[in-house]
Amino acid sequence: MKYKIFIILTTISLNLISIKGQTQTEIFKGKLYNKEYKVSIILNFHDPTIKIPGQEDIFGELAGYLTHESDPRLWLILDATTKGNTASLSIINDYGSEDLQATLTAITDSTYTFVQKEGSTIKFAVNRKWQKLPKQLIFHKMH
Repeated sequence: MKYKIFIILTTISLNLISIKGQTQTEIFKGKLYNKEYKVSIILNFHDPTIKIPGQEDIFGELAGYLTHESDPRLWLILDATTKGNTASLSIINDYGSEDLQATLTAITDSTYTFVQKEGSTIKFAVNRKWQKLPKQLIFHKMH
């Protein structure tokens, strides 16, 4: 029993060290993916230079966006304020008709929790039906 507790505490400590060892740029930069809902987040919160594919002239450079494998609609991350391992996000859909506030928290160097707070619910068209995303999702960093 003591051995199991030691292993758990060591694992948690190593995860915390790996997050602290990364710069904020590395934590909030790259591509995150949720396999269950087939949703990706493309992000660069430190230096918002993400361009929307095929719409670079319309939206310019942003902090990031959410996309679904089978739906061309996007949810744009207009603003991301980071504090430690958590980012507060302002998000709109690509029509500008719906918006929301959310947080993205780095749990480990490759696992993130995305939580929709206030405003609209993120949804994508899947098999010609709207699929609303749960208020909280786990994402994994793609390497």
